[in-house]
This record gives sequence, structure tokens and C-alpha cells, in this order.
Amino acid sequence: MSTQARTRSADGHRADLDFYFDPVCPFAWMTSKWVRMVAEQRDYAVDWRFISLRMINAHIDYDAHFPAGYEDGHTAGLKLLRVAARTRIEYGPEAVGPLYLAMGRRIFDSAPDGRPNSLIDQGLRAFLEPVLRDAGLPVELVSALDDTTLDGVLRAETDEALTLTGKDVGTPILHFRPPTGVAFFGPVISRLPQPEEAGQLWDNVIGLATFPGFAELKRSLRERPQLASYGVDPEGTGIVEDWHGGSRRAKK
Repeated sequence: MSTQARTRSADGHRADLDFYFDPVCPFAWMTSKWVRMVAEQRDYAVDWRFISLRMINAHIDYDAHFPAGYEDGHTAGLKLLRVAARTRIEYGPEAVGPLYLAMGRRIFDSAPDGRPNSLIDQGLRAFLEPVLRDAGLPVELVSALDDTTLDGVLRAETDEALTLTGKDVGTPILHFRPPTGVAFFGPVISRLPQPEEAGQLWDNVIGLATFPGFAELKRSLRERPQLASYGVDPEGTGIVEDWHGGSRRAKK
């Protein structure tokens, strides 16, 4: 698929933003909620694209470096991305945004007692079928969960995203005004800005990212995101945790 073709939105115009996501990443979800506000206010077209945390961390010993459950979560994310890839093949790129929206609401915007029993469950039919219904898609797409023939597409798109930023990053990756515009990892946010703040935050991020020679501005201390799945009220503040290498790793 050519660069020109892949960066065109459903109406045939070049997308203003490529947003690379893994559906199980809470910070990608937080950023996507903000980006949807900005896209609506600025009339941006967004191309929702794929990056797999499981593939990025394929060389990592999960038991040694991550808290319990991370491998299960990343594996579930890979399975959900297969379904997203099949959805794009069969129903076009315009179907991916609503599917990601339905996935994120089910995973993150539901209280803990309304979530699946484990991270593994997020990669099962019982979890995905109501998500597909919410997105207006046929439940038969659940067959893609274990379709490893789609992994080539996901790996190529993951590599595509990492080519834009370098490899020491996570999700999301944003590419503004592709194919020649600026790309970066993040921003990582734990609080959702108010609608009247969304555009200003966007302008600040883009202004910094487009400054010649700029590479990184970072701190590893993060609040738990304002998500029901983390038990944080939308008006509340999550506890602060120290993340290493973009995750709550047991070792640096």
C-alpha cells in the first residue's frame, strides 16, 4: 500500500493525523480521547493505525521485567489488533475509529466490577462480541482474534511507526500532517483536558515537537489515568507511580 493511499481519509483526502494505537494501552486511550476532541474542533481527519506492544516487547522477559499480567494484556492487545486489521480490510479505514472507541470504552471506561475477569479475557469472544455490536460491526469478525495471518500487517505497521520515532518508545505514536510532518511518541497524559483546553494543549505539543532539533521532554512519575477501570474519578487525581521504560517494570 502506498504512502499516499494509506494516509487518505474515508472521503479521499489526505488524513491530517495518523494515530498509532494498541487498544490495551491506557495512555493511548487517554490521548485518543483528547485527540478526538481536537479533531472535532479543528476538523482534522484521523487515520487510526496499528502498533502492537506485544511485538515491541517480543524480546523482553515479561516475568523478569514487568508486573504480573502485562504479557496477558499485551497478548490480548495483539488479538484485538488482528480484529481491527480484519475490520479495515473488509469495511475500510473509516470503520477502525468506531471500533477502537467501542474497545476503549469497554476496557477503560467501565468500573472494575464491570470489566472482564482478567486481562486474558479481553482477547476472548465473550469480551469482543458486544464490542463489535456497539461499533455496528458483525460479530463474525471475532474469528480474526486468532488469525495469525494478519500479524504481518501488524508487524509492518508497528515497524512503520517506530521508523518515525525510533525504537525506545511506546504507545501512542502520532504523525501530524503525514507523510512529511512531525511524528512523536505521546503525549502521555493522565487527565483529560476540558474541551476549551484541548486546542491549546494541542498547539503547545505541536509547537514543541516541530521545533528544529527537539527530541525529548520526559518524567517517569505518572498519575494513574482518570479512567474508571483504574478506580479514578474523572474529576479526581490518581496516585503517582514511577514508570521505567514506559511501563511499570519490576526492573529498569
